Amino acid sequence: MLNSYLPAIVFVGLGTVVGITFAALNALFGPRRAIPHKTDPYECGLPSEVQHGFRFGISFYLVAMLFIIFDIEVILLYPVAIQLQAVGVFALGAVSLFIALLIVAFIYDWRRGALEWK
Repeated sequence: MLNSYLPAIVFVGLGTVVGITFAALNALFGPRRAIPHKTDPYECGLPSEVQHGFRFGISFYLVAMLFIIFDIEVILLYPVAIQLQAVGVFALGAVSLFIALLIVAFIYDWRRGALEWK
């Protein structure tokens, strides 16, 4: 039984050794002085201008909700589409109900203004 896990154990061990080696080489040969400009946070290569008390608008969360909803839709619909004959009419009804609920959520987001960029 150990023979079946041996490749995974070797892979994890090799990854650990490589990670520790790179961290040690960085600590040994890396720069030691901290430059304030290099320690500033940034996002996408641009300096961050967001203060700690900054609050995101509701449209940010609505777009995130849209992404999650349609991501889950793809995860559900792909296996059903592949095996539709095997799962039968029940799966088709369940998927139809799921898509109807997604349409309701999409209309809700649309009415709330999530699709209007300002």
